[in-house]
Amino acid sequence: MAPLKVTFLGPAASFSHQAAVETFGLSSELIPCVSFADAIAAVQNGEADYAIVPFENSTNGSVVQTLDLLVDRGGVYADVEVCSEYYLTVHHCLLARKGLIPLSPRDYSSIVKLYTHPQAWGQCEKFLARNFRGVERQDVSSTSKAGEVVLKTDTEANAAIASRFAGEHHGLEILEENIEDMANNTTRFLVLKNVSLGRTELAFEGVKTSSTQDLPQTVAKTKKTLTSFMIRQDTLGTLADALLIFKESGLNLTSISTRPSQIQAWKYVFLVESETEQNTEVVPAVMERLGKVTENCRHLGTWANQLVST
Repeated sequence: MAPLKVTFLGPAASFSHQAAVETFGLSSELIPCVSFADAIAAVQNGEADYAIVPFENSTNGSVVQTLDLLVDRGGVYADVEVCSEYYLTVHHCLLARKGLIPLSPRDYSSIVKLYTHPQAWGQCEKFLARNFRGVERQDVSSTSKAGEVVLKTDTEANAAIASRFAGEHHGLEILEENIEDMANNTTRFLVLKNVSLGRTELAFEGVKTSSTQDLPQTVAKTKKTLTSFMIRQDTLGTLADALLIFKESGLNLTSISTRPSQIQAWKYVFLVESETEQNTEVVPAVMERLGKVTENCRHLGTWANQLVST
């Protein structure tokens, strides 16, 4: 049997790559992509079996690029749905070329520029405020890309914020570890598949559900469902009517996100995540009822809850 093809935001050694390795294993063909859009398009086009993309971080909130792709304003990912999730405990390191920065005593005064993915700045703000106030920050496409840039830049003293995984991959020196503000800093990834291809479902419940191995873990026996819709703005209480459907159907709302519809100013697409005690047979009825009170209502997937309680 051919190995599974799994896309993720590259380059190699990104947090998305780490999540893909821990979810699917090294026996799968893991394919780095230059953007979230490319990773998801490969699944839509049947070029990959699955994509794994970051959805939200416990410190820094939602990943808006992923939200926008799930909103799918152009209808280009019509067959892509969420089929699982994965929680990765994210530890950031300060990385530089080997021998560039003295470690004893530690002195960062020569560093003139820092590189990382935009999400990482907010996750390491206390460390940055303490050590790099006034130092230039440069956004790059991924934390691994930050390490790659620093490795190739030899004209000035730069540093990257990325994982140990990335530091070892690029051969960089780890100046400091665990620089994130919160020790339990965690990113939730969504696993996406093409529902029109009829491929055999993987037993995602059997994969590792957290990279925190030193804590007791219990996976909640619930299902999650993600739905998107818009509402009429000229009718009183339309959003309340839509949300009441979830309550009446026994679905507990766990998050609501909004993105601009780009159809009309101040008109939004709502992404609603809900949870149920495995009673997923109610989901089709919920979608039918939502379709009567909302616009462009879409079911974006139902999957087993992989959140661990400690």
